[in-house]
Amino acid sequence: QVQLVESGGGLVQAGDSLRLSCAASTRTFSIRTMGWFRQTPGKDREFVARITWVGGTPLYADSVKGRFTNTRDVNKSTLFLKMNSLKCEETAVYYCAESARLVGAAKSDYGYWGQGTQVTISA
Repeated sequence: QVQLVESGGGLVQAGDSLRLSCAASTRTFSIRTMGWFRQTPGKDREFVARITWVGGTPLYADSVKGRFTNTRDVNKSTLFLKMNSLKCEETAVYYCAESARLVGAAKSDYGYWGQGTQVTISA
């Protein structure tokens, strides 16, 4: 199985930037897609962005287009999410996820998940 560990979360102010990382280990040769989701208490986990591992093709939720950038370093098996112009309502636990197939925004298509990293945006 693929193990995923997120880092880079923290407390920032609205309008600030933050970069999340997700390091993948073990069986990384099987990765085809990696994505970011976020979740707040009482709400469903929502899609943020994903990138195809080999081709690097990104896909973004409409709410983050133009502000978030999803990239990956294949050699280091690491996924990144650069978040600019953060909004208070984007406070959430951010999770990275992996799929062995080319998939899109559906969380059910991802088989492995990290433990999440808290991102808190204050006014």
